[in-house]
Amino acid sequence: MELSNLRPADGSKHSNNFRRGRGHGSGNGKTAGKGHKGQKARSGAPRPGFEGGQMPLYRRLPKRGFTNRNTKEIVAINLRELERFEDGATVDVEALIAAGVIKNPRDGVKILGNGELTKKLNVKVDAYSASAKEKIEALGGTAEVM
Repeated sequence: MELSNLRPADGSKHSNNFRRGRGHGSGNGKTAGKGHKGQKARSGAPRPGFEGGQMPLYRRLPKRGFTNRNTKEIVAINLRELERFEDGATVDVEALIAAGVIKNPRDGVKILGNGELTKKLNVKVDAYSASAKEKIEALGGTAEVM
């Protein structure tokens, strides 16, 4: 045992939800971590965001638009990114992650038609633009929708 690996015994440290206000012996008695007097020490203290009756910030700022809950975040990849794969390779989401083309596929991957492709590839992703599908199939490859 060395100073660098010293740690308290298992179970000896209090978790964050221990019982407050249960006497001096508990380590958090008397004021139970609320300090002395004042509005925040009382029961019925104001809710988060309350500014003493002044119009709170979240009501002062203008609200615009809305957030669509059904939106999908599609990752777009151009054809030129597929040049790094060997001729005849199968390109799917796992292969794209392994090659470092994408990090997180999010809600889907779409191939766009920018750039030129010179290799025959079997591509399996969620969506293609019309031009990308044409270019892949013109070289004898396949463009499957997963």
